[in-house]
Amino acid sequence: MNKLTVVLVDDEPLALRLLQSMFEEFPDIEIAACCRNGREALQAVSEYSPDLLVLDVQMPGMNGFDVVSRLQADTIPLVIFATAFDEYALKAFEVHAVDYVLKPLDSARLETALDRARQRLQLAHADKKDIHQEEKNRLLRSIEEMSSTKGQASETRTPVINNRLAIKDRGSITMVNQQDIEWIDAAGDYMCVHVKGETHVMRSTIKDLQKQLCPDNFKRIHRSTLVNLNYIEHIKVLTKGEYFLTLTSGAKVKVSRNYRLPIKEFLEANRGVASEVS
Repeated sequence: MNKLTVVLVDDEPLALRLLQSMFEEFPDIEIAACCRNGREALQAVSEYSPDLLVLDVQMPGMNGFDVVSRLQADTIPLVIFATAFDEYALKAFEVHAVDYVLKPLDSARLETALDRARQRLQLAHADKKDIHQEEKNRLLRSIEEMSSTKGQASETRTPVINNRLAIKDRGSITMVNQQDIEWIDAAGDYMCVHVKGETHVMRSTIKDLQKQLCPDNFKRIHRSTLVNLNYIEHIKVLTKGEYFLTLTSGAKVKVSRNYRLPIKEFLEANRGVASEVS
């Protein structure tokens, strides 16, 4: 059986050590990192890509929900909240947490939470196989369409009308300046637009939304992610041609191998270190 990799997060040292000792009792669990605050948690998730994140709610600076909101949709692990406060349970399940475990922790209750995580992972793996087959079929259809339209004029870019984006949500419209948008990620049929520490949700496809944004600033770095190049603060080069970007807000977003060209061009233009990311 493959082990579940876990990142544990609690700002209280004694509580963190207890959490670690309890998880060490499970033979199918591998603890990737123990973190004392939200920023350490974000770093650990980006570095280890764990299956499960066990997270305290009330922490100074960045609470547990802040951590979840800053995780990229495609890289977010399963989440179990472990806290002494029961008033956040509803909100926990609104962000699709696997479970909400109250302190003081009980081994049997923790086992139940882990069973739920294991079941969720098994379902995810089964769905992933179906998705891979669907992606293969879609790729074949795309190749056929490209072959049938070969020689025709390429599709022209939809012009950018202005530098503001209208976000419609729940009967209201919010006008957002494009230069204030840090990054955007897809969540199903919706787009999460991250602006000055707030997240606005709008119904759109990533392809249609990209047509409305300035092509010089906004680049697609993942099949579900757009990033404003002006907010890139640090680039971490990974194996297999992938990167992790740290943005000025502290958010970390993954660059997939298939979408790495804009980041290579960004480095060539700004730092002259293209050889480091070849």
